Amino acid sequence: MTDVTENEEDGVQDEAPKSGRGRLLLIGGAAIGLLLAAGAGAFFLMGTGGGQPAAVAGAESQTSVFYDLPEITVNLNTNGQAAEFLKLSIALEVQSESMIPVIEPRLPRVMDAFQVYLRELRRSDLEGSAGIYRLKEELQRRINLAVYPATVENVLFKEILVQ
Repeated sequence: MTDVTENEEDGVQDEAPKSGRGRLLLIGGAAIGLLLAAGAGAFFLMGTGGGQPAAVAGAESQTSVFYDLPEITVNLNTNGQAAEFLKLSIALEVQSESMIPVIEPRLPRVMDAFQVYLRELRRSDLEGSAGIYRLKEELQRRINLAVYPATVENVLFKEILVQ
């Protein structure tokens, strides 16, 4: 009976290392599979690296034309305090060269719309990137109203000076 017990114990002892190795191989295989899946996912999310993304390639095929506006200098609204000035140099981005002959005769309207709006601004309206972004959006809205049927794609600041 001792021999049988020893054999049974030996059998249990022999099986324990085999199942431990099997578990180790199973866990290792699963870990390698997860790493490969994560690497493949990252590869597809980051792009293949060959060529340009479609958005960049499309942007290069469409050429923009830039038109410089005359420099603008206005007094800011100070509510009776010391005078403050805003000086702007702006370029307009339009889709094609054919828009410029439509915009040029309407420049007096554009400059008038800018002057009226800019004179009501306060220094606090221009603080931070959010203030400049709001200024850019409002100028673009006003210029598109003034030059309709032409459209301006973007208003680009070349110089902003508040003094």
